[in-house]
Amino acid sequence: MKIGFRIPSLKKRIAARTSWKRVVRHSMGLKAPRGMGWLTNPKRAAYNRIYNRTSVGCGLVFVIGALAVLVGAAVVVKLIKTVL
Repeated sequence: MKIGFRIPSLKKRIAARTSWKRVVRHSMGLKAPRGMGWLTNPKRAAYNRIYNRTSVGCGLVFVIGALAVLVGAAVVVKLIKTVL
């Protein structure tokens, strides 16, 4: 299980959008509504829920860094503590 920063991969991002399985499933209208992953594949849904709560996207680092430069590091740290 990955804990910490996610490493972006352009190859995986393109592969997920251009999958032939995805095209077939969407063209047949076999999409389940959001939040129904527990019914379709509970093992993957549990893994994804834990992964999304324990890892952080790399874009968040840039947003926090830009805020720190604009308004000051002390204000950003205080803001993060109130949110988390």
